[in-house]
Amino acid sequence: MPVNRSTLLRRGIAVVAALPLLTLAACGYGSDSKDTDSNAKVAAGSKKTDGLDSVKIGYFGNLTHATALVGNQKGFFQKELGATAAKYQIFNAGPSEIEALNSGAIDIGWIGPSPSINGYTKSDGKNLRIIGGSASGGVKLVVNPKKIKSLKDVKGKKIATPQLGNTQDVAFLNWIADQGWKVDAESGKGDVSVVRTDNKVTPDAYKAGSIDGAWVPEPTASKLVAEGAKVLLDEADLWPDKKFVITNIIVSQKFLKEHPKAVEAVLKASVETNKWINANPDEAKAAANQQLETDSGKALPAEVLDPAWKSIQITNDPLASTLNTEAEHAVKAGLLENPKLDGIYDLTLLNKVLAAAGESKVDDAGLGVK
Repeated sequence: MPVNRSTLLRRGIAVVAALPLLTLAACGYGSDSKDTDSNAKVAAGSKKTDGLDSVKIGYFGNLTHATALVGNQKGFFQKELGATAAKYQIFNAGPSEIEALNSGAIDIGWIGPSPSINGYTKSDGKNLRIIGGSASGGVKLVVNPKKIKSLKDVKGKKIATPQLGNTQDVAFLNWIADQGWKVDAESGKGDVSVVRTDNKVTPDAYKAGSIDGAWVPEPTASKLVAEGAKVLLDEADLWPDKKFVITNIIVSQKFLKEHPKAVEAVLKASVETNKWINANPDEAKAAANQQLETDSGKALPAEVLDPAWKSIQITNDPLASTLNTEAEHAVKAGLLENPKLDGIYDLTLLNKVLAAAGESKVDDAGLGVK
């Protein structure tokens, strides 16, 4: 029986949401989510923001979420929130973070474009808004150089992506289609075998020879390189100006409406964090790695950390036009029906913060709240 696109999307989300907690825990990065508290000290005389006891912030233990890692480690968020506690929850999967946002377990989150699109469209545009950018780039096609020496050699090989329908999976399926090759999006079978493998176990799968390469974000790409793989393609080379959204900031619409001052405080901290990262790249890299160690119990070695960090651009710009393109790629792959993304962005508070900081405003590509 033919499977329609909306069914494929639902199945993709279900597959990701059903990842066993045991598998995730065995990877050394904690369970599907992990609660942590900020160690940043609250300045004497500070007042609560919007009268809140806490603001709950979600992010992934990935270098592509460097703003959240560094902002937590250096206390930028806590500083702006005053006597309102910054509380953190660490995730390994986009659907889990969206569920946490929907349930109120978190208020604001750093997350990739595909789960943002999926979360927005599944709720008919009622659950979230994208309120800022965070990172661009940091995604590569990394392969076994003994088996794959050129892009055309990818045909017939087994290539891993993190999850069915996730941001990298969509990008790889789109690239495959651009080569004129055929792959069934749901099963991953075709001219290329697309093997959905959690990023935390992909290096082991590569060492075992069960995959020939992977289209993955950092630091997984650099972990594979440390195991002898080679970078065959940097996804940034496929985009205009070599920029595309890999991480943005989302908030629940309810929280945005009820606590705009708290949202503005987090965005101000994000802008300050990004400015500090770009002005102090080596110190920021160390801070991000220190927070990774705090969150997961395991820091990245220099041979992984250094090249991974170099490939990620930290930005306040959500690069909205590229999110729209990524949605079009998902439709082309058969993983998403034509989505209605009008209103997915509300950059009002971010642009207010940027203006106050003397920085250029950012654009929503016509997808903002009217």
